[in-house]
Amino acid sequence: MTTTATIRMARTEDPTPNTFWARLGSAFAMFRNAKSITGLAILGFFVLIAIFADVLAPFSPTQVDNTARFQPPSAEHWLGTTHIGEDVLSQVIFGTRGVIVVGFLAAILATVIAIVVGVVSGYVRGWKSEGLSALTNVFLVIPGLPLIIIVASMFEEPPLVLIAAVLGITGWAWGARVLRAQTMSLRNRDFIQAARANGEPLRRIITVEMLPNLMALIAASFVGTVTAAILGLTTLSYIGVIPVNTYNWGTILNWASAQGAFRQNQWWWYLPPGLCIAAIGVALSLINFGIDEYVNPRLRSAGERARAMKKKGLNVNDAVTVVRSVEVPATRREARE
Repeated sequence: MTTTATIRMARTEDPTPNTFWARLGSAFAMFRNAKSITGLAILGFFVLIAIFADVLAPFSPTQVDNTARFQPPSAEHWLGTTHIGEDVLSQVIFGTRGVIVVGFLAAILATVIAIVVGVVSGYVRGWKSEGLSALTNVFLVIPGLPLIIIVASMFEEPPLVLIAAVLGITGWAWGARVLRAQTMSLRNRDFIQAARANGEPLRRIITVEMLPNLMALIAASFVGTVTAAILGLTTLSYIGVIPVNTYNWGTILNWASAQGAFRQNQWWWYLPPGLCIAAIGVALSLINFGIDEYVNPRLRSAGERARAMKKKGLNVNDAVTVVRSVEVPATRREARE
């Protein structure tokens, strides 16, 4: 009776519910460290700017002020004006929308394809697995930027959705390769074997049993694809492949370069979009570092140890371990003597 009651009590007091949503919540614990939170805050700031660009921008990005050409920052134009009097701040705000849209659309498309191809090819066996693996290897060697240049040359004004689609289609192979390797490791685990023995369909095994355990890799693949898509968009815009009437930070740099802003040191025109590219790159890198710290056991234990030392007032960079002196009470000293 005592043993049965103890087992029942242990089951009722188990604080870790074995449900899909509980495992999904624990899978997103990688975003709870300081690096990921900081990166998500910076990225969220740019997302809000992209959503409320119409409200935040003081002027239209194409509004011309003939009395304020090449004007440095002032009370009316916080980031100065261009060579024809356009407000640089408004162009940067509206340019954020194009960058965010292309980056997230390309990352969503690439991540979905990587999950489908990578997880399925890692779980199934035989010619299906080998065929999907060969398809992944083909897309690994397809160059993305030259393909975008060819596709963009076929349209007078290629839409951002088309550019995002090309970036997503050419950017999923690396994530699929990593997911395939991890899925091949998971398919022989006990809980997968138990689900297979219970007759669960492939769809449920992948979505319920495997995906929560792959969330860290999926998130890292998503962040990496966003970074690559944003850099690809700004690069293509800067070199003039994407039409200049498509607002993003790369086109602003293209206009500044064409009008000699770099030579004439008109920093208010090219520095703000450059800093925005750097800031969003730092945000995505911090998110990636936070995910890596959570996934890698060595980095995670080192981070926990560093935080514990900071709480105790110790410097983690000290080469010599500090030994604190503790005053022994008088009663203990007398007992020792």
